[in-house]
Amino acid sequence: MRVTSAFHGGIVLEPLGITDLMQSVYLALLRLPDIGVREIAAELGVDQDTVRATLDELVRLELVRMRWEEPPEFRAVSPELGLAALLEREQAKLAQRNHEIARSRAAVANLLINHAEIKANSNDPAVERLIGMEAIRERLESLARSCRTEALSFMPGGAQSAESLRASRLLDEQAMCRGVRMRTVYLDSMYNDARTTAYALWLQEMGSEVRTIPVLPVRMLIVDRECAVVPIDNDRSGAGAVVLTGAGLVEALVSLFFFVWEMSTPVGTSKSSDSTELSAQEKHVLRLLAAGYTDEAMARRLGVSVRTIRRGTAELLQRLGAQSRFQAGVLAAERGWITGSDGA
Repeated sequence: MRVTSAFHGGIVLEPLGITDLMQSVYLALLRLPDIGVREIAAELGVDQDTVRATLDELVRLELVRMRWEEPPEFRAVSPELGLAALLEREQAKLAQRNHEIARSRAAVANLLINHAEIKANSNDPAVERLIGMEAIRERLESLARSCRTEALSFMPGGAQSAESLRASRLLDEQAMCRGVRMRTVYLDSMYNDARTTAYALWLQEMGSEVRTIPVLPVRMLIVDRECAVVPIDNDRSGAGAVVLTGAGLVEALVSLFFFVWEMSTPVGTSKSSDSTELSAQEKHVLRLLAAGYTDEAMARRLGVSVRTIRRGTAELLQRLGAQSRFQAGVLAAERGWITGSDGA
């Protein structure tokens, strides 16, 4: 027999692993602390073995405590403690799952790019290979002029060169005048360069949407969700690129873009700080330190100079009282400055 939910008012706890029967048993124990298995079974109209199995599940969820007596006694944990703790555990699991998904998405993006490089050596019509900076610029200009509805881009590397900004300004302005919706994600380190920051603010004033994030997985441009341009070598974006037009590849990269977009911060938005007063970039430096990244590798990921990384690392070690880079990562995790759900 199906037991009606004990929690009225539309409260649904099944996403937390609590069935209707578990809710009813839990509420019975809250209402009558001395009630036994036999009485619960009689009240709910189920057999005693089902009640015992349900109590075992509630014990597992730490909503009920069992006293090892004969017969065993069960005591409900107060909802303020039990349900709050259960919710926190589920939130931690969700954060860990989101972390795993984020890492998987980045891995998929790299796999797609590597796959595109392999296919570029074949005669696959869905892949166009571009060799050298001049060929890349010409193709990007062509795509910018033909863009009809939407342009999505990742811009790693921190500060953009004056030449690059000059070349982009006219094309971006023309696209926006045509009604193209532009969404761009820069690195947080963009703010270290006044010229790049001014350009991002100009884009925003013109109606584009611009955000920043501490780390970007790849340089990328997606035009009208029909084609995507990615580098052959992410560490040497000027060496060559591929233009992808295969629907599956482009769709996967669009999904990656919007995953990063949701985690990024609009340009000009004041960022909240916690009690540690760490910036998002400082937290990423600590995570990279804990993961064993070199100064050079961190500089590439964050789009800053090696000198900036070394200066920032020294300051963080001093604040933590750490004697080594690895110890800094461990101490930061122990103090809650970085968590296991955060990705490097």
